[in-house]
Amino acid sequence: MTTRIEANDSSLPLRRDVKSLGHILGEIIVHHGGTELLDKVEKFRMMAKSLRNNFDRQIYNELKEEIVNLDPPMRKQIIRAFSIYFHLINAAESNHRIRRRREYQLQDDHVVQPVSIESALLSLKENEIDEETIQNVLNTLSLELIITAHPTEATKRSVIEIQKRIGKILKDLDNTMLTKKERKKLEDSLLNEVTILWQTDELRHRKPTVMDEVRNGLYYFDQTFFDVLPDIHQDLEEGLTEQFPGHAWNVPNFLRFGSWIGGDRDGNPNVTAEVSWETLESHRELVLKKYRDSLIEAMKRFSHSSTRVEISEELLSNVEKEEILYLPAEKRWSVEQEVYRRKIAIIIARLEAVGKSDIGYKASEELLEDLYLIQRSVDAHQPATRELKMLKKFIRQVQLFGFHLATLDIRNHSGEHEAAITEILRKVKVTEDYAALSEEEKLNVLESVLKDPRPVLLLNEDYSKETQEMLKVFTMIKKAHETFGKKSILVYLVSMTQAASDLLEVLVLAKEAGIYRLHADGSVESHLNVAPLLETVDDLIAGPKIMETLFKMDVYRNHLKIHGDSQEIMLGYSDGSKDGGTLTANWKLYKAQLEIHDMAKSYQIGLKFFHGRGGSLGRGGGPLNRSILSQPAETLGDGVKITEQGEVLSSRYLVEDIAYRSLEQATSTLIEASVNLSKESEQQHLRELAWENAMEEISNVSLKKYQSLVFQDPDFLTYFTEATPLNELAELNIGSRPMKRKNRNRFEDLRAIPWVFAWTQSRQLLPAWYAAGTGLESFASKSEENLQLLKRMYNEWTFFRSTIDNLQMALMKADITTAKEYTSLVNDQEIADRIFGNILEEYEKTKTILLQITDDKELLDHTPNIKESVHRRNPYVDPLNFLQVELIKQLRQQEEPNEELLTEVLLTISGIAAGLRNTG
Repeated sequence: MTTRIEANDSSLPLRRDVKSLGHILGEIIVHHGGTELLDKVEKFRMMAKSLRNNFDRQIYNELKEEIVNLDPPMRKQIIRAFSIYFHLINAAESNHRIRRRREYQLQDDHVVQPVSIESALLSLKENEIDEETIQNVLNTLSLELIITAHPTEATKRSVIEIQKRIGKILKDLDNTMLTKKERKKLEDSLLNEVTILWQTDELRHRKPTVMDEVRNGLYYFDQTFFDVLPDIHQDLEEGLTEQFPGHAWNVPNFLRFGSWIGGDRDGNPNVTAEVSWETLESHRELVLKKYRDSLIEAMKRFSHSSTRVEISEELLSNVEKEEILYLPAEKRWSVEQEVYRRKIAIIIARLEAVGKSDIGYKASEELLEDLYLIQRSVDAHQPATRELKMLKKFIRQVQLFGFHLATLDIRNHSGEHEAAITEILRKVKVTEDYAALSEEEKLNVLESVLKDPRPVLLLNEDYSKETQEMLKVFTMIKKAHETFGKKSILVYLVSMTQAASDLLEVLVLAKEAGIYRLHADGSVESHLNVAPLLETVDDLIAGPKIMETLFKMDVYRNHLKIHGDSQEIMLGYSDGSKDGGTLTANWKLYKAQLEIHDMAKSYQIGLKFFHGRGGSLGRGGGPLNRSILSQPAETLGDGVKITEQGEVLSSRYLVEDIAYRSLEQATSTLIEASVNLSKESEQQHLRELAWENAMEEISNVSLKKYQSLVFQDPDFLTYFTEATPLNELAELNIGSRPMKRKNRNRFEDLRAIPWVFAWTQSRQLLPAWYAAGTGLESFASKSEENLQLLKRMYNEWTFFRSTIDNLQMALMKADITTAKEYTSLVNDQEIADRIFGNILEEYEKTKTILLQITDDKELLDHTPNIKESVHRRNPYVDPLNFLQVELIKQLRQQEEPNEELLTEVLLTISGIAAGLRNTG
């Protein structure tokens, strides 16, 4: 068993907070359940802790017996006590991250926080990177983060908000200048918040609708993104001016957030064209409200009088004219000399009329022109070195968010497009059965349709319900472009892209809606990017050929020219990992990027790779800056796009300070990596060829090992279904999308999220590490030179280091002793023993080879803070796992549904998810 880790000095304040919150929780437990409940919780905690420090069979058996004999009311309260403790730890750890950042900021000037904007700029200066090189990098810098509604957030919004308030109180308590009265008030507030947490139902009683998910996503734009994004840009600009004075820096809007929520149709019948339209309306409603709030605040600050400062004639004449045009007399600002306030009153009136009357702005560019008009006037009387940052920030916000707030990506499965095209082409007698054609025949048909300016749709034709809905989606996109602007929907993603025809089918549907047009003179008009989603291992291997086929076609090249000869390609981490194991999937993803990049370069086409990463390690998760570093360096210059989903949103973006830190890390990493890219030497490239050959060999062995269990063992699916809470997860109301793509009991149709979620709950975390050990050990055992090569790869190759570190994290969060408890749920114990024995053997093999590669004594020795956090949580997760196994056992023995038992199982699922901070 794992030995206890000693806390380092920097974690002492965190330990103090955790201890304080634990005492408060103890008080509340006694208040609601008496000392008997607290004593039982403490007994379970101490027994689990003792087992962690030194496994004792007697204590182990006693703990299990205690759990079996618990009365249901007491059992439910114990589950809640451990679960709530994790919510408190999460709040304390979030505050500690903020505390550590502030400690760096309070240090002497020469102490700089690693992986910060300041550290990146200092590195550029120390390496004597010239201003022109830096500006060129900035001009091409692009990081897009796309929030999704993937159902991986097990914690309710109300609970998340309580955590946020608790974190805020802890932060305020760090103030050394508090009076005794102020401290007492904060401590009382802390007690009240923990009490509310105890008295709040942590389970959702219905599945969220798509619009519920949209509102959840918009919460982060409202609370965090609207202010943090412009701050990142502003701080980068100020840092550049400080480190490289004398240069007129231009920091473009390189960092943006988009959304899939309300646009992701793949496997979710609830996302209709009407829902997508309502989503876009909600986006605009929020951003206009944020602008109005900012302008009302600006109204307080812009009290400058024309009797004190010289207002530009340009602005004066504009105000005189527009007051008459846009404002009735009773709504005009009453003080004639306060010209800025008069102008702001006009702007507010025009904003409130957007989409409602003719006086409203037609586009955000019109609002920007008004803001620039104010800025030019202010600059004339404001001290040159002290520009009005409030106005500058507001201008940046309008540039970033427009009137659409966030670009909405539309996604659907390739099979849906093929079915619609098949029906349409049959109706107009172009071909009787398009779906049955060969790929070459399909391309010929699609190309001929795209080269013909005439539409193929027949008016008043009776198409099937599915085809009509598909056509409505493209009509909606056309209308959205006209109403909300072209930036409201820029990309259409094609899930399960397996051939070039999958993308041309979307262009044909876009053509019928008028989004793609071929004019009589041969010119093309195209307002929608089409992006493939390469997901399975086979699709990743086929990816370069699919894209080259398209790049060779004139009709597709003409479409790309409209989009700056740039192609977006999405890479799916979830299904690739489920299909081939995490190590093979990550390598195939890396290799596909290299091959597609080199091929596209030969056609002079730029690429943007869109990384569909999940929050969990089994779905490509990990820190944002490490995600960036793990990509091939040569692809970073084209821009990076990454999904942010589920529990990642609350862990990274709930609190403004933590959101800033995460985005700052990503920004500094991307800048340094992009600058270094221009200095890559041929020697480095040659050295990496040896690494790539090693990875190819390791990947092949790993893939064979993974598939021998997951696809070739006839009993594996039985083991997975019975030895994890997979079936019970379906009752956890965390997303609007079904768990399976189709209502069939096939492994292929199971979504990657429940696949990972179930393994995480059972503490096996198999998708995050299984088969990696066999691949690595097989290569290392061939010679000492091979082992030394792996060590060099770990020290010098960011992709390999990220892969190995994520494997360490997965093994650290997994717990084989606890995982073995779940084998008792398998009806055939012979199957359970055989397959678990396979997993255990691979676990030990993986751990051994990882420690050899890293030269560490224990897992995560290089990241003591993370290691300590995992050790801090494990003894409290264990009782929930033991309880979960017992409850599932009882639940599955019931002849009739037992709602009370099911509720208790779901409470353990929620608690374990909070404890491990990972779901799917």
